[in-house]
Amino acid sequence: MLGLERLFQEDKEEGSLDVMIMGKNFLTIALIIFIKCLAHWISTVLPLIIVAPFCAILLNMELFAIKATVISLLFGTFAITLIGAVGAALTIALPRGGMMLSIIVLPLLIPVLIFGVSAVHAATETAVIPITPFLFLLAITLLFSIFGPITAAVALKCTSG
Repeated sequence: MLGLERLFQEDKEEGSLDVMIMGKNFLTIALIIFIKCLAHWISTVLPLIIVAPFCAILLNMELFAIKATVISLLFGTFAITLIGAVGAALTIALPRGGMMLSIIVLPLLIPVLIFGVSAVHAATETAVIPITPFLFLLAITLLFSIFGPITAAVALKCTSG
């Protein structure tokens, strides 16, 4: 969440954000934002997800619980990145928008955290596949994959104009 504040800040400082927003429609801007979020997720979060099973082995977790943890991290962290992109787009005009970004984003992250923790808890306590929390995490991720970049595009267009 700390790196999300700078997601659009460098583009704004160098002027490429204004060029991106000026001549394009919302869907093109939303696609660019989605690709930026995907690149941010791959560069910052994916290495942590790759290291997580090794840390879980050191904590003596069972293999089934490790798989559930990795799956919930895959779905949940991408949703967190997309939610953070909306917050970063809303706070781009503020000089120090980190605190405002946290205030905007944290209430939206609570369902992701609840379903992620419940999936891992169900996997550690029972040997049953916790399909329901995973489906909710997937639904949240898909929902924000569609509406997150569009909302961020609208916010960037409003804050830059």
